[in-house]
Amino acid sequence: MYGRYTQELGVYAKEEAARLRDGGVRDGAGLRRTTSVRSRAADLLEYEKDPCAKYQLCVARCQKFLMSRVGEDWIFLILLGLLMALVSWVMDYAIAFCQEAQKWMYGGLDSNMLLQYIAWVTYPVVLITFSAGFTQILAPQAVGSGIPEMKTILRGVVLKEYLTFKTFVAKVIGLTCALGSGMPLGKEGPFVHVASLCAALLSKFMAAVFGGTYMEEPFEGSKNELRNTEMLSAACAVGVGCCFAAPIGGVLFSIEVTSTFFAVRNYWRGFFAATFSAFIFRVLAVWNQEEETITALFKTRFRLDFPFDLQELPAFAILGIACGFGGALFVYLNRLIVECMRKQKTINKFLLRK
Repeated sequence: MYGRYTQELGVYAKEEAARLRDGGVRDGAGLRRTTSVRSRAADLLEYEKDPCAKYQLCVARCQKFLMSRVGEDWIFLILLGLLMALVSWVMDYAIAFCQEAQKWMYGGLDSNMLLQYIAWVTYPVVLITFSAGFTQILAPQAVGSGIPEMKTILRGVVLKEYLTFKTFVAKVIGLTCALGSGMPLGKEGPFVHVASLCAALLSKFMAAVFGGTYMEEPFEGSKNELRNTEMLSAACAVGVGCCFAAPIGGVLFSIEVTSTFFAVRNYWRGFFAATFSAFIFRVLAVWNQEEETITALFKTRFRLDFPFDLQELPAFAILGIACGFGGALFVYLNRLIVECMRKQKTINKFLLRK
């Protein structure tokens, strides 16, 4: 009796589901048609009332055309390269202005040597103090180069407030003041962090404008983690590419940063964004009349027929041998220090104390 009841119930359920499906399709088609007519009427009424509706419709169609023809990743990489080229050029201009201001101040006090010395020493101290204090107060996450933290983020660790607009402002202003003071610092490491900040902020902007995959709360958690890693890898390449106008070096550096795993599809992303950024960076230098044409950032004057002399080869060999032995000695001493620290419990307690 139980088996018969189960079989009849299954047949009844199938028939009822088929009947509801057929009726739902017919009702749904009519409902969709009615809803479509009503929505069109509402849009038409709103279009007639709002004088800016024509422009909004045109903007919406342009966005749809760009997303369908160009693609989200291409637009993101183009904007990232353009933004980083502008940031690099503006920072170089500000750094050069700060250094010229120091020379102007020194030259204006040529009548008094003591005042010249005080101005020459005080000016960089003030800039360095402002850079350190401003960064520490506004966003302590901007301290340092940023490469170790980027390696940590690319390995899946979420660092709070590390890719925010506040950190971006602190990083750019602090780095500009530090380099403008004349300190022997480079901007390769910090620019990797700056490029990652630009990628995070640009991703949020793309989410607000275009939507699509950018609506998945980028860089805020575990959502769409693979895409976040790919965009950050491209950002690392852009940071080095726009800093030295060397896109191939930027891609190789991004591979070095993400040494545990580097997807093959990230090669074209990093190379395209880094090339576009380096090109715009050099074009801005030409537009600002710093260069006559697009040339290498660091030009050399080696002879083309024979770029080195035979007398230099022994010096190069000695230098290579010395560097090799120096690297081996460093590794050996580092291993001895680490083993000694592991054996000494007192030192471990002191270093691990909070």
